[in-house]
Amino acid sequence: MTMQRSLLALALIAGLSTPVLAAGPAEMPPKQSWSFAGPFGKFDRGQLQRGFKVYREVCQACHSLSLVSFRNLAEAGGPGFTPRQAAAIAAEYQVQDGPNDAGEMFDRPGRVADRFPKPFPNDNAARAANGGALPPDLSVMAKARTYERGGLWFMLDIFTQYVEQGPDYLTAMLTGYAEAPKDFTLPAGTHYNKYFPGHAIGMPNPLSDGQVTYDDGAPQTAQQYAKDVTAFMMWTAEPHLEARKRLGLQVIIFLLVLAGLMYFTKKKVWAAVKAHPETVDETRAQAKHH
Repeated sequence: MTMQRSLLALALIAGLSTPVLAAGPAEMPPKQSWSFAGPFGKFDRGQLQRGFKVYREVCQACHSLSLVSFRNLAEAGGPGFTPRQAAAIAAEYQVQDGPNDAGEMFDRPGRVADRFPKPFPNDNAARAANGGALPPDLSVMAKARTYERGGLWFMLDIFTQYVEQGPDYLTAMLTGYAEAPKDFTLPAGTHYNKYFPGHAIGMPNPLSDGQVTYDDGAPQTAQQYAKDVTAFMMWTAEPHLEARKRLGLQVIIFLLVLAGLMYFTKKKVWAAVKAHPETVDETRAQAKHH
């Protein structure tokens, strides 16, 4: 599954970065505050569950999540659903299975081992339903999309561990719809977005205030929806983020302890040499004599 995510990410980067070169730079996305940022960052479970709700009610009609299984919803480091809740969510979907004894494919309720079904049977059907545009899979979108910060920002990013360009871009893009400037020619069937490369995007504005009902008191605004669904996409792109950061911290602590032990071992071994340097000279003389 990890290899599939990596290959899909490379394909999306290759396919989606082309318009940047052809259409000129877009506006710089605002930097957002994320709970998963930095070496000690963790996902906000409530935000992941809200983002999943936004995906189900807004995004899944067009966008697939083909690398994610229902069981992942209940795994450690994920949205925090229980196995029973994950099974109930899976049962709400119809998954194609088969062939049966008659050689025919059939639909059945989803199981936790199933992956999220695609909204369209094939790419041609997806294009036909979306004016010729193919809605991309969102499984690794938060890692596949990025932007150039320019200048010496990349040097600062090394020290601050800033790797949230993808989530920042997605949040900005989802809320970046506006009226096209008078001097801008908008191709037919596209919409103006100030953060999208080339500014002409085929997807209409998907979010509006009050569109999705939250039960935890979070603001029901387009900006909040964008951040929540982006955080959810960050988890689908990197579901083991917390485990990776935890392991990295353990490795750093181990290396620091090892470096300390090596230093004190070196001091212990060479302490006698520093205290009696004449012994070293005598040993060398004997070795040369023999």
